[in-house]
Amino acid sequence: MLVLVAPGQGAQTPGFLTPWLDLPGVRGAIEAWSDAVGLDLVRYGTEGDAEEIRDTAVAQPLLVAAGLASAYALFDDPADLPRTVGAVAGHSVGELTAAGLAGVLPDEEIVRLVRARGLAMAEAAAITATGMSALLGGDPAVSVAHLEKLGLTPANVNGAGQIVAAGTLEQLAVLNEDKPEGVRKVIPLKVAGAFHTHHMAPAVDALAKAAEALTPADPKLPYVSNKDGRTVGTGAEVLTRLVGQVANPVRWDLCMETFKELGVTAIIEVAPGGTLVGLAKRALPGVKTLALKTPDDLDAARELIAETTTSAADAAGA
Repeated sequence: MLVLVAPGQGAQTPGFLTPWLDLPGVRGAIEAWSDAVGLDLVRYGTEGDAEEIRDTAVAQPLLVAAGLASAYALFDDPADLPRTVGAVAGHSVGELTAAGLAGVLPDEEIVRLVRARGLAMAEAAAITATGMSALLGGDPAVSVAHLEKLGLTPANVNGAGQIVAAGTLEQLAVLNEDKPEGVRKVIPLKVAGAFHTHHMAPAVDALAKAAEALTPADPKLPYVSNKDGRTVGTGAEVLTRLVGQVANPVRWDLCMETFKELGVTAIIEVAPGGTLVGLAKRALPGVKTLALKTPDDLDAARELIAETTTSAADAAGA
């Protein structure tokens, strides 16, 4: 069974969108989404420097647009996606990519919603100087207790020995000098605020207002939620979770547990891929993984899809 996953903020790098624009239909789609949100995603994805695309209000729609375009490039007919993919999930803002791939909202509405999300989170982040840092290694229970003692939030529990702490810059500075027992390294992340914490509460209200006019459809395939790793069967519940998610921790560890329960045999991470397959390699041994970093990865990804589809058909006929 194939799971398609979408990365979150921090996965973007300068120029990462450039090679994707040479594929048929991609430039036109991204230009249309740019017009829909009043943001030149083509320019940001090809010419924007690291600081420009670190801006939450830019990074989020850019990531979702790239994720949707790269996923559709995998299939001759986008309608094949729900027939071929066993489940979808996304990390943080990647959940909106996953919601689009699952057919919960049309692409243009997804991009509009993520633009509203990015603006709201950027405004919330401007209230207090905050950030996020990844903790590598250590016992999760020990690390969580230590973070709470420092006033920090375990905002991303990613599994595979990784937790992301979020809070004020002062609190993160203390963490850098006072690591939890067993943690090898603390790495500051390229994000502009303490996402998935109480610091984002104002963004929840703004996003809820943006979502009021939307009429979501039920997912066309299993949608695995960051909130608790559970599959969500109704579009209304997906939308509710997307709104609340900005101030709730990401439980990617539980998502991977659900992938295992669903019988995952392969994971493909849409562009700009790499982070989530790295976690899967450590947490889900034996599961084949592939990251879409450039269009050069598409042929291998299609081969993996064909292999997974054939294996599933053989198992069903056994």
